[in-house]
Amino acid sequence: MWDFFQTVRHRHSVRRYQPDMPVEAEKLHAILEAVSTAPSAGDLQSYHVYVLTSPAARARLQDAAPDQTFITEAPLALVFCADRERPRERFGARGCDLFATQDATIAAAFAQLAAVAAGLASAWVGRFDREQICAQLELPMHLDPVAVISVGYPAELPAPTPRRRLDEVVTRL
Repeated sequence: MWDFFQTVRHRHSVRRYQPDMPVEAEKLHAILEAVSTAPSAGDLQSYHVYVLTSPAARARLQDAAPDQTFITEAPLALVFCADRERPRERFGARGCDLFATQDATIAAAFAQLAAVAAGLASAWVGRFDREQICAQLELPMHLDPVAVISVGYPAELPAPTPRRRLDEVVTRL
């Protein structure tokens, strides 16, 4: 098995998948287990994940993100929602507005890394019609979709994209 740093280096956004190769149940379970280990504010796990495996559900999801056609090509889509009510009692408005979003995005990042470790690929989708996803998934009012992650076996292996130098993104004091 790869070490953590190899997993991180091999994570790339993949937008072409082998649609005839479903994600095995044990790999999906491993990804979801990794999601549940993600750090969260107050250890509240203020998020909820919707798992979309049916082609019809993914097609409806793609309607909310029309320029992200790979959502229907990938055999699996995960919708990460911030649970705005869960942190309210402990953290008040800041928990609802910020911590829940952070929890959901950290969980989504863990899902992407777990997918790589499982020999799969993924892409993060943040550009979508929020209201449309809420309606399609019939989300309760306290759940707010913040990320869609497509997952599957890659049909392409894109070259790594250029990254900014560390001295451009890090300040040491």
